[in-house]
Amino acid sequence: MFITLEGSEGCGKTSLMPLLADDLTALGYQVLKTREPGGTSIGDQVRAILADFKNTDMLPRTEVLLFQASRAQLVEQVIRPALARGHIVLSDRFAESTIAYQGYGHQLNVDLVRSIVEFATGGLKPDLALFLDVDVEEGLRRKDAGGDRNRLDTFDLSFYQRVRQGYLDMVNAEPQRWVVIDANGTQEEVREEVRKVVLERLAGNQ
Repeated sequence: MFITLEGSEGCGKTSLMPLLADDLTALGYQVLKTREPGGTSIGDQVRAILADFKNTDMLPRTEVLLFQASRAQLVEQVIRPALARGHIVLSDRFAESTIAYQGYGHQLNVDLVRSIVEFATGGLKPDLALFLDVDVEEGLRRKDAGGDRNRLDTFDLSFYQRVRQGYLDMVNAEPQRWVVIDANGTQEEVREEVRKVVLERLAGNQ
């Protein structure tokens, strides 16, 4: 089963993913964790380019293409082989992030972005996409407090509001694949809700 954690800045998905992996591993599941951009040697090099403050003049179209280069490598080198072995794959972001950030956030042609994403993934979609929904301003405050900022954290408030709306539109379009998690609570509250949702979906998938 392929499960992704999605959300805007400060939603807590990166901290949550290893906790979810621990919960599933304790129950006997074989779990592979990965992230985007990155997850492979090539992808990590692309990640460094995307995150570097020296690249503030990067065009949104360039962003889209770099993300897809990393993603294509990750899908074929890591995700598909792990799924073929029967593992649960957990990914910190996947294709839906490109649609939300570059499509909605940067206001590129969403249909065109989807086509490029489809090419990069070879049509692979998560079985379950968890949208960790946090108030946009609260999420940005958390991000600032954490101090771990890069070039992708430097857009204005309206950008992140469009990103959130992009996620909500995707949720409404494919409710069978998405579950919205209220990420405004404590980490333990969010962890428990995510665990409950994932275990229910795994039970229904057997």
